[in-house]
Amino acid sequence: MLKEKFDLSGKTALVTGSSRGIGRGIALGLAEYGAHVIVHGSRRSEALDAARRLVGEFDPNVETWIADLGDEKSVETMPRKIDVLVANVSIQERMAWNEFDINEARHEMEVNWLSTLRMFQLAYPHMRAQEWGRLIVVGSVQERRPHPQMVAYASTKGALENMVRNIARQVAPEGITVNNLCPGVFKTDRNKDALGDPRYAKCVTDAIPMHDYALPEDAAGTAVLLASDAGRYITGATIMIDGGLSLPG
Repeated sequence: MLKEKFDLSGKTALVTGSSRGIGRGIALGLAEYGAHVIVHGSRRSEALDAARRLVGEFDPNVETWIADLGDEKSVETMPRKIDVLVANVSIQERMAWNEFDINEARHEMEVNWLSTLRMFQLAYPHMRAQEWGRLIVVGSVQERRPHPQMVAYASTKGALENMVRNIARQVAPEGITVNNLCPGVFKTDRNKDALGDPRYAKCVTDAIPMHDYALPEDAAGTAVLLASDAGRYITGATIMIDGGLSLPG
């Protein structure tokens, strides 16, 4: 009986930023459990095509949405009839806080936070009408351990966490859950250069109680739980997938 609660057959899931990394891992996990998946990229690319092929092994009818989430008009083209929305896209730059470029900070706020709010608004009417929906953001361990050179990125992730708690209380009576899935240090393309420095990599793994990085598929299990009926009683939650990095001490 519990196995049936994880079944996502008949559900349509949109995962933003699913051409690679954590987004691709989540898209694959949702498709494996039966969801019809819409993969997303900011532009057409070999990586997006590859993600579509991989997801297509589970969902032959996989779709693609191309949209730059830093562009308001592009966000408005989002498919509306979705049951599960995973807002994974984010951008980040490294600069000292007192020298951080304000235009870059605005751009990160637009892509990381404001586009997520708008996509939630666009997905909400369909979810409300059917009295079932899953809104999931991919936050970051930086909500609790902000990187000193990523003041804008960390701030946007903190804003997402607050938004999740705010909206979750309001839509819970309508059968809609809202949750915050928070990765720690994942071995993805984004972190390839930084973790390619052996000294820096050792400092990072020394700080993680499990002394290891996460892989994209490590986020997929939690995403499936939150997207399915197995997670129907979880809402407004922040779930850390960080090997213990955010633990005090």
